[in-house]
Amino acid sequence: MRILADLVLVLHLVFVVFVAVGGLVVLRWRQMGWVHAPAALWGAAIELSGGVCPLTPLENRLRAAAGESGYEGGFVEHYLLPVVYPEGLTRWVQLFLGAGVLLLNGAIYWWIWKTRGDRR
Repeated sequence: MRILADLVLVLHLVFVVFVAVGGLVVLRWRQMGWVHAPAALWGAAIELSGGVCPLTPLENRLRAAAGESGYEGGFVEHYLLPVVYPEGLTRWVQLFLGAGVLLLNGAIYWWIWKTRGDRR
């Protein structure tokens, strides 16, 4: 179960990075916008609403099933957990992160839309 929990954590980290800067991927591969836009909206909605991503309780259940009570020990716990679950994550920080996701990716998508006509 611990390996599954670690895999969920890595998936969570990849998803967070994709939400935050996946618009840059769309600059190269435009069709990825169909995947990234909903992911970015979901990530921003979770942050702005103060909700919890479904991957978090899944990881916690897997860790509990493995008999773990915390995130200490290996590489994954030491290096990746602070990125996915930063210390000092307040409601204001969540709002800032959610707004940042919308602004950054909105600017990228606006630029793609604006330059789309130039490429045709």
